[in-house]
Amino acid sequence: MIRIAINGLGRIGRSIFRQIIDNNEFELVAVNEVNPDANNIAYTINYDTLYGRMDEQVSLINDELSYGKKTIPLFHENDISLVPWAELGADYIIDASGVIENANEAKSLLHKNPKLRHFFVTFSPGCEDITLVLGANEDKLKEKDKLISTSICDATAIAPVLKALGEKYTIKNGHITTLHPWLNYQNLMDGPSSSWSIPGEIYHHYALGRSSIGNMIPKPTTAVDVSLKSLPENLNGKLGSFSYRTPTAIVASADITLTLDNKVSKNDISATLRNYSKRYGFNLFKVTDEPLVSLDYVKTDYSAIVDDRWTQVIDNNLVKIVLWYDNEYGYSSRVIDQVKYVHSKFYSEQLKSFK
Repeated sequence: MIRIAINGLGRIGRSIFRQIIDNNEFELVAVNEVNPDANNIAYTINYDTLYGRMDEQVSLINDELSYGKKTIPLFHENDISLVPWAELGADYIIDASGVIENANEAKSLLHKNPKLRHFFVTFSPGCEDITLVLGANEDKLKEKDKLISTSICDATAIAPVLKALGEKYTIKNGHITTLHPWLNYQNLMDGPSSSWSIPGEIYHHYALGRSSIGNMIPKPTTAVDVSLKSLPENLNGKLGSFSYRTPTAIVASADITLTLDNKVSKNDISATLRNYSKRYGFNLFKVTDEPLVSLDYVKTDYSAIVDDRWTQVIDNNLVKIVLWYDNEYGYSSRVIDQVKYVHSKFYSEQLKSFK
């Protein structure tokens, strides 16, 4: 049994909660969420505009979350060190708050509570021991890497594709454009855009404060920078990136253009990605030519779906690949797989579920 606790029940935290609550491999021992209204916490778990209502409802009993025969202690602490994680039996903490200060506090928390095995943060704070992307760099993980960044949704989709192609071909250079749905710190109407990771700070990229439902907003993206944290160093300085924040609620896309130092065909690229994915025991890639649109990929738990209709090779070495990924459900699925991978690698006898 993998005993975990969740800090932060935002979009990603609730997605993880929903996916593990019925999973017999996990025991959820605690939840910390700064929202002081416990009834509202239960409500936001039970009902979701994008993913529908829970089949079995979460209820509230004495400020604890109740689900079936399970009772989960609920805390409302801004300071995560005040939650008795170890005393509650947590082996792993998943911090889905997105707040940088919590990541900074994690190393102290791990030091003071040696029973806590690893602390996972669902973004890339910069203070992590390793940024882990399954399908890209899991072989680099060491037991001493206690503070693990589970990367970001874009890198979770993009990095394994680059790793697969980089293993077989030489990537000379490239550029990646992501199209990402709105996030909950954006505005319905024009105004300043407040940071989620650093509460109280206003984003210096002012265009991000414009109406999220009425605009495609061009913006910088960390997709490549974060992807490179899990990729071989020979790709450093060879990839550029750009992003649009789109007026849609869910499912992101990445348009990848690469120049290879090899002669290839479309069939070569498609076969390389299919074969690479088969090496893993979880949903890494799916290569499809179905005529689908973004909402058809809601609740897809692959790291990336390669839309093979748009795979192109120009002049034998200029490659175009289009990816889709559910930026909440798909990403959360890999976060859960990371916990399982770490547990299997260091604390059980076999890694049979993965590779």
